[in-house]
Amino acid sequence: MEYRNVSFSYKPDQPVLQQLSLLAFPGEAIALVGTSGAGKTTLVNLLPRFYDPQAGQILIDGTDIREVTLRSLRRQIGIVPQETILFSGTIAQNIAFGQSQFDLKAVQEAAKVANAHQFITQFPDGYQTWVGERGVNLSGGQRQRVAIARAVLLDPCILILDEATSALDSESEALVQEALERLMRDRTVFIIAHRLATVRRADRILVLEKGRVVESGTHGELLERGDRYARFYAQQFEQ
Repeated sequence: MEYRNVSFSYKPDQPVLQQLSLLAFPGEAIALVGTSGAGKTTLVNLLPRFYDPQAGQILIDGTDIREVTLRSLRRQIGIVPQETILFSGTIAQNIAFGQSQFDLKAVQEAAKVANAHQFITQFPDGYQTWVGERGVNLSGGQRQRVAIARAVLLDPCILILDEATSALDSESEALVQEALERLMRDRTVFIIAHRLATVRRADRILVLEKGRVVESGTHGELLERGDRYARFYAQQFEQ
């Protein structure tokens, strides 16, 4: 997958991404690090075509993503956001998001991978438990695990984790993190996280600044370089 000289702005003369290029290899986990407004979320939002760049191309397997249908493109991309959107319906329907006909056994297997099966089966109605609008009767950690189960069932080639554990308590975060590590196997993954501890195990870390990649390397390499990433890391762990 490749971003080739991609530029994007929400407002004229206020670029968010500036001629950004990057190559992501199959199965590679890439963490995006940078201050608020550096362009991290915009970069990943261009991938499922929530927006199109004003210049440049995004290619998957050598094909410009604008040349394929939105349905086929989004079928390849799983997203676990900071705020999971759940709708009124059963837990099973929420996991099988967008599928009118689904295999309950496959939903249950996805929930097991996501560390969700145990809490779901503790409800009297199990997978048929009704979830209120926005998942009001589930905790934050439970909602995140439903979102992970949704991504497991989709079985995408590309995975976007956008602050997926930032709003959780430590116990929920451990369960969610374990589930995410299972989900990430053998997929191309983009990780956005303010907690640098979350990104340390990425294959490659990209530091963004004003819409450009200004540093790239592993956690160890970037610490050794002693530049932007090392300063981010020091600031976070000195607090």
